[in-house]
Amino acid sequence: MLDYRFIVDNLDAVKKNITDRYMNADADRMVQLFNLRTELSTALQALQQARNTNAAAMKGKLEADARNQLIEEGRKLKEDIAAKEAELADAEKQLDIEVRRIPNMAHPDAPVGKEDKDNLEVKRVGEPRKFDFEPKDHVQLGQDLDIIDFDSATKVSGTKFYYLKNEGVFLELGLVRYALDILQKKGFTPFITPDIAKEEILEGIGFNPRGAESNVYTLEGEGSCLVGTAEITLGGYYANQILAKDTLPIKMAGLSHCFRREAGAAGQFSKGLYRVHQFTKLEMFVYCLPEESDKFHEELRSVEEDIFRGLEIPFRVVDTCTGDLGAPAYRKWDLEAWMPGRNGGEWGEVTSTSNCTDYQARRLNIRYKNDDGKNRFVHMLNGTAIAISRGIIAVMENFQQADGSVKLPKALVPYCGFEVIGKK
Repeated sequence: MLDYRFIVDNLDAVKKNITDRYMNADADRMVQLFNLRTELSTALQALQQARNTNAAAMKGKLEADARNQLIEEGRKLKEDIAAKEAELADAEKQLDIEVRRIPNMAHPDAPVGKEDKDNLEVKRVGEPRKFDFEPKDHVQLGQDLDIIDFDSATKVSGTKFYYLKNEGVFLELGLVRYALDILQKKGFTPFITPDIAKEEILEGIGFNPRGAESNVYTLEGEGSCLVGTAEITLGGYYANQILAKDTLPIKMAGLSHCFRREAGAAGQFSKGLYRVHQFTKLEMFVYCLPEESDKFHEELRSVEEDIFRGLEIPFRVVDTCTGDLGAPAYRKWDLEAWMPGRNGGEWGEVTSTSNCTDYQARRLNIRYKNDDGKNRFVHMLNGTAIAISRGIIAVMENFQQADGSVKLPKALVPYCGFEVIGKK
């Protein structure tokens, strides 16, 4: 969340940012509650001071009438203090609710827009392959090669689930190990994270675990949820801790299953593996000093580019527009791979990386001790190394052959143990 004082001092900019991000938040109400809290706190302090004065007076030698008067004043002060404390607690609760609705400020260069069509392309790597045959989509290829089974998964688990079979299993494991080796060489500590997190951790990261619009699977009666990304579990790792400055940056790579309700997702853009309820993902996460977060944001993007460049898959980089950032992100880069089977050939998002500045750190209370001895909030960043399901789409559709087989990119062969996925 944003700093209270920052919102008060920059109210117009905060309100414009809310508008640019098409989010529902009331900064004016937050400021009213902030001022109310200040007034109530001041009034409470005055009552407490009066109570102390009253208590000190009671210690002296007093006539009976004077003592009785002080006793009555003390009783009244006790009641007034209790009432004021209740008012203050309610105001603080309401203030916390309102401030958590306010999104992070967006980077000045982030394009202003409502949805992905307003994103700005900034880079393109590789050229889409020109086929001398009609390319298939990954759903048809997966069925023909007997490596993906949607029908059986629908029968067993419901729509938007899938089985991987035969070479499909080794393709997933190969993509994981290929990306993990790259991250380890770049100084990321590998983790396999829990698939469940407490609701307060999700809220701290910026996910809404409740409500009709939530994309999160909640565990009834448990106060916890299935994670939609290891960003949640990696981001909660240091909750309520003060980190030593000399330990920063902390670079983590978390492998997890991801569970998403994908409510309302339908149509061509969510076909097959592109938008599913469960998938495997390798996530990058960085805790760093505030002055270094822009640099590490570029590093995360560079790692993502290296992974897909090594897979020889054409991709482009887009600067994500304000309306598509999500509440925590200050700036976000998306990598979109060329997918020949997507609506006759289109770009599809495969990774993203976000600089969330201190927005999540404030909510999770993650700080470091600065050289001046003061505790300051770290900056937190996340980035998808590879979402395996979408990586499989990109590999299968770009490397399909005229005979219906899929020839793997050279970088994956050592990890998978074969060069071609052929018909059985």
